[in-house]
Amino acid sequence: MTIILGIDPGSRITGYGVIKKNGRQLTYLGSGCIKAFSATKDEEDDFSQRLQTIFAGVSELIIQFKPELFAIEQVFMGVNPGGALKLGQARGAAIVAATNNGLPIAEYSARQIKQSVVGTGAADKTQVQHMVKSILKLPGTPQADAADALAVALCHAHSHDSLDKMAGKVSKVVRGRLR
Repeated sequence: MTIILGIDPGSRITGYGVIKKNGRQLTYLGSGCIKAFSATKDEEDDFSQRLQTIFAGVSELIIQFKPELFAIEQVFMGVNPGGALKLGQARGAAIVAATNNGLPIAEYSARQIKQSVVGTGAADKTQVQHMVKSILKLPGTPQADAADALAVALCHAHSHDSLDKMAGKVSKVVRGRLR
């Protein structure tokens, strides 16, 4: 049994999703959003506060759910370089929380995550929400950022399965040669 914490980083809203992987069975444990808003008018202080909120929120989730694995979406370099920099800093706050708690970090592109969960890297948010709801047998549709974070966790669970299978094949070959 393995607990996976998935993070969809954002400088204002960071989604999180927690699943349990037991063999091939995937179970929903929790999801939601860390809302990083500040009341200050100074933009630098405001952003510093938001990063602190993300760090503290992810740290609290790690204490609450005790995950063994941590997966996060990579930064997409779009049209707005300033936004990408802020997103990178938000990712950094979440990653530091994970590393402070000794968790291994896995990173996936948006395309990899969508491909893993929906079957196409060009899926839209509603398709991701629908598939996350279906795969985890949720009674309702999760909020978009939470669904994205659950998709990150599901992507890692699928990747972890593939790595386990590859490791099994390699170890069988090695044992075969040692005999």
